[in-house]
Amino acid sequence: MLALCSTAHCNPAPAQVLDPAWTQRAQQLANDAARMAFGDQIPVRVEVVPGQLDPRLSLAPCQKVDVFMPAGQRAWGRTRIGLKCLQGPVAWSVTLPLTVRLWAPALVAAGPLPAGTVLSTAHLRMSEVDWAERDSPVLFLEDTAVGRTLATALSPGATVRQEHLRKRQWFDAGDTVRVHAAGPGFTIQGEGVAITPGIEGQSARIRTESGRTITGKPIGQRLAEVQL
Repeated sequence: MLALCSTAHCNPAPAQVLDPAWTQRAQQLANDAARMAFGDQIPVRVEVVPGQLDPRLSLAPCQKVDVFMPAGQRAWGRTRIGLKCLQGPVAWSVTLPLTVRLWAPALVAAGPLPAGTVLSTAHLRMSEVDWAERDSPVLFLEDTAVGRTLATALSPGATVRQEHLRKRQWFDAGDTVRVHAAGPGFTIQGEGVAITPGIEGQSARIRTESGRTITGKPIGQRLAEVQL
């Protein structure tokens, strides 16, 4: 709960006046999250752009403010950090909106690409982009993009993301499908007949050799994965 300043306790400080230390701490939190997510495999440059606190608030002066990532908040993109007064005449706790950008190399369109384009190396180039600008994953390896078909048109320099590609169909209904099942400490390999098409990102129903109907995740050419 936020405890606001009153003239009986303190001189109010406008909420819109931000302490640079808060942004520095937010930068550190974002850097730590990026290092945990990407390690040293991808060079990532983190940029933190602070928003504004509610201008209607006046916060009591505070000698020590804890800056933290609230539970459930994402580490980058449009997010929030928590600010909690640990040492001051009045206890208060607020959240500050932030935009956290993750700049790293990824594939972009080398020129205008209409929907239906089957991507080749000539259509792509590498550039530093904000991976966190959208939720859809970026593509940064050519072999994950070459041969795929665009579902939407891309303008020159646009980041190529998973959402821009048509979903692959790994098998048709009636196809014989290899089934890989995994559980705690074991794996099972088998075969079955697809009851429904195996479309990337969607579940497919498969009838096993024993006649049992199972649901699997299409992951490759005539290949499905089942979690037990």
